[in-house]
Amino acid sequence: MPPNAALLLLADSRLPAGGHGHSGGVEQAVRTGAVTGTEDLRGFLRGRLATTGLVTAALAAAACELAEASEPKPGEDMWRRLDGEADARTASPAQRSAARTQGRLLLRGARRIWPSPALDTLARAVPEGPHHPVVLGAVAAAARCSPYDAALATAYTAITGPATAAVRLLGLDPVDVHRVLAGLVAALEGVARAATARTAWEDLPAHAAPALDLLAEQHLRTEVRLFVS
Repeated sequence: MPPNAALLLLADSRLPAGGHGHSGGVEQAVRTGAVTGTEDLRGFLRGRLATTGLVTAALAAAACELAEASEPKPGEDMWRRLDGEADARTASPAQRSAARTQGRLLLRGARRIWPSPALDTLARAVPEGPHHPVVLGAVAAAARCSPYDAALATAYTAITGPATAAVRLLGLDPVDVHRVLAGLVAALEGVARAATARTAWEDLPAHAAPALDLLAEQHLRTEVRLFVS
């Protein structure tokens, strides 16, 4: 499929959506000694991509398809239902809160960057803030990206956010960390392909990551922290 320049904007860490304030569990993993260097980080990112990355990529692809639909035009009830699917796949209350915070910030900025009736409907449907992957998929449609693009951008941010946080937390060489990310390109593309396999919403991936859930809950109770999550 042809590349889409808007995909670069969606995946850009400089997009003003608050992503820089979240570590994806890496801060707590560093604090507990689970991630101490580049090799640990590689394993952490690979595991995150295969679980959270796949689940959120599939949700984003589904949201993109929903936003693209014209007949029937998606109403508030459909957006609430898809957001509920995201909620059901996020066991940790701390992660649910972080996902809604990021989703709310992304939606607020995206409605100014890529105005769309679908984004307006989504904002009305879930006023407390939809889950981040649901928003990202809807924004991808508004930016005329495909469901595959939405899945790829979501999977990409699932590992680049933690990778960037690890550089800041451990003082790692950014070149070494980018080499780790480069080694995950094939896995990224595989996740995006798997996420766009057409299926009913209730059959979307629901891969659990108990270690990430525990890290998120521990992090929430830590008094001194650099990242929100």
